[in-house]
Amino acid sequence: MRRSELYEVSSALRLACMRIARLVRADSSAEIAPHLYSVLTQLEHQPRTATQLADRDRVSGPAMTRTINALQRLDYVSRSADPDDGRHVIVSLTPEGAKTLRRVKRNRDAWMASRLEKLSDQELTVLAEAARILHKIQEE
Repeated sequence: MRRSELYEVSSALRLACMRIARLVRADSSAEIAPHLYSVLTQLEHQPRTATQLADRDRVSGPAMTRTINALQRLDYVSRSADPDDGRHVIVSLTPEGAKTLRRVKRNRDAWMASRLEKLSDQELTVLAEAARILHKIQEE
């Protein structure tokens, strides 16, 4: 593939991913803001420090602190002292946060499934492979 073609594919793919992500956030659930949802998903499998959360979401420390404060007011996360370094705080998902995360994920998955069910088996096979490739790109 020529470089100009690579850039065309890159642009089209980037725009499609951005638009789909925007639609999923807007149409599937107004229950929780996207930046709050992002933090909940990061905490789904393990607690993290505020610095780790900020780094993963590529936001400033103060911005992440505001997000964590909002989540704590909703009883979606809790804070505890880091046993290895008292200067840090560990943020964990609460049972209410886990319940909310599951519900929002179900809503978002249902939104996407309702669009996918209109596609052919061949198109779904292509998208399944594309999803695998997009995960690979995301992990770099």
